[in-house]
Amino acid sequence: MRNIRGMLIAAAAAALLPLAAAQAVQAQDFPTRPIHIVIAFPPGGPTDFVGRLVAERMKAALGQSVIIDNKPGANGTLGGEFVAKSDADGYALFLTTAGAVTVSPHIMPDIHFDALRDFAPVALVTTVTEVLVVTPKFGITTVKELVALAKAKPGTIPFASTGIGSPPHLAQELLAASAGIQFLHVPYRGAAPALTDLLGGQVQVLSADIPVLIAQIRAGNLLPIGAAADKRDAILPEVPTLAEQGYPNTDASNWYGLLAPAKTPAAVIAKLNQAVNAALNDPQTRDKLVQSGATPVGGTPEAFGTFMKAEYEKWGRVVRERGIKDTQ
Repeated sequence: MRNIRGMLIAAAAAALLPLAAAQAVQAQDFPTRPIHIVIAFPPGGPTDFVGRLVAERMKAALGQSVIIDNKPGANGTLGGEFVAKSDADGYALFLTTAGAVTVSPHIMPDIHFDALRDFAPVALVTTVTEVLVVTPKFGITTVKELVALAKAKPGTIPFASTGIGSPPHLAQELLAASAGIQFLHVPYRGAAPALTDLLGGQVQVLSADIPVLIAQIRAGNLLPIGAAADKRDAILPEVPTLAEQGYPNTDASNWYGLLAPAKTPAAVIAKLNQAVNAALNDPQTRDKLVQSGATPVGGTPEAFGTFMKAEYEKWGRVVRERGIKDTQ
C-alpha cells in the first residue's frame, strides 16, 4: 500500500515538472508584450495620476509598454473583478485603492472576487493621507468647532465622501465614533463631484485624499482642519491629526497597491515588483509623487500581502461596528 502511495506521489510530482519548467521559461522571457494596469476610476483622478506616473517608469525597467486601462465602477470592484478573472501571466494588473479590496468586500454582498484569495500582491505603491476640509465661508476653523456644531445639530451637517465604504467615508465614520456625534453622510461617485459641491456650498465638509485637495488648498479655496492619519503629512505639516486634536482611533489612511491575478508565477511577480521599486526609487518620480501628496512606499510582495490582510481585518471590524452598508 505504501509503495502504491509513493508511486502515486512520484507520478503527480513528475506531471508537475513540465508545468514548472514552462512557467520558468515564461518568467525568464517576461514580458514579451505590453502590460495593462487596470485603474478602477476615471482618468484624471489621484489613482490615475499615480498609475500613469509609475507605469511610465516601469516601462523603462521592463522594456515593454505599460498601458493604463480605466475601468471605473462600484467603488473599484468592477476593475478588480476584471483582473481577478484575467490570465495569471502578469500582463493584466490591478492598481487598487484600500476601499476596493479591504472595505467593499465587507459591504457588497454581490462582489465577484475574494480579495485575499484571488490576487497575488506585487507591491504597495503609495500611501495617501485623508484630510478633512471646509470652505473658508463655512466659518469653522478647527475640528473641535466642527464637533461642537455637530453636537448642536446632530445628523444635519452635510459631510461628503467619495462613496460608501471609501477611505474618505471611513474617516468620517471614525471621527463620528470617536467624538460621539453624527453627520449627514452625502456619498458621491468619485472625488470630482464631491469637491465641486463642496466648493459650491451644497455640502459643508469633505474628507478626501490629499492629491484631490492640494491644489484648492494651495489656492486658498479650502481650509484643511485635520488629518485622519497616525501622523502629520509632510506636504501639510501644519495640519494636526485628528488624534492630536483629541479624537483617537481615527486613522483612515488610503493606499494604492499593485495586484496580479492569483497563481501568477512567483518569478513574474518578482520582475514586476523590481520594476515598481525601480520606478519609486527614481528621484523625479518620487518628487512628483511627494509634491502631489502621495508617499512612495515599495517593498516586497510578502510585506504588501501581510499589510493588505491586516487592513482587510481592520476595516471588516469597523464596518461591522458602525453598521456600514452599501445603499448606492
